[in-house]
Amino acid sequence: MNDANVAGNTYDKYGSTNPIERRLMSGFFTAFDRMLDGLTPRHILEVGAGEGHITSLLIERFPDAEVSGIDLPDDDLAAIWAEAKLPITFGDVTALDYDDHSIDLIIGMEMLEHVTDPQRALAEIARVAADTVIVSVPREPIWRIGNLARGHYLGALGNTPGHLNHWSARGFTRFVASELTVVDTARPLPWTMVKAISTTSV
Repeated sequence: MNDANVAGNTYDKYGSTNPIERRLMSGFFTAFDRMLDGLTPRHILEVGAGEGHITSLLIERFPDAEVSGIDLPDDDLAAIWAEAKLPITFGDVTALDYDDHSIDLIIGMEMLEHVTDPQRALAEIARVAADTVIVSVPREPIWRIGNLARGHYLGALGNTPGHLNHWSARGFTRFVASELTVVDTARPLPWTMVKAISTTSV
């Protein structure tokens, strides 16, 4: 594992059966679906692919595109990818093994909060992006307040294990704008989602 990054927590929010969490995830995917509308990418990369839920969605949504994903080395994740026959491999978002401006659509969901050097990660995403980037992070302080309200991570003041970076909605939008041109934002509770384009495509 590259020491520029840390692994995230292993909670599977996409597979939750909790009715409240399922409603929140519905809002998340509604926002994500809207941001995908109108896109016709040929090459798609998901960074921080985790178990592969988003990668699978992208394969279904864009059947004619070449979809791939990366995440940090993890034997358990690798077994999940292999069983599901997902095109995900080990990789590091701070050192992407892709040519400049070679990927039409880059997705990074719930990933940047885990990276020790998020600016470097964003710069790499911007370098590789040929057109569109969609990224999301937990919206602070709402995320931690929600954890505290449920009695979770009290000793860490509600901070989820592995969350190294914390952004408000405006703060995250400004962060993304430091490397890309922001064209859309959404705030599905309790996240911030930003759609941006490469400065070369403006």
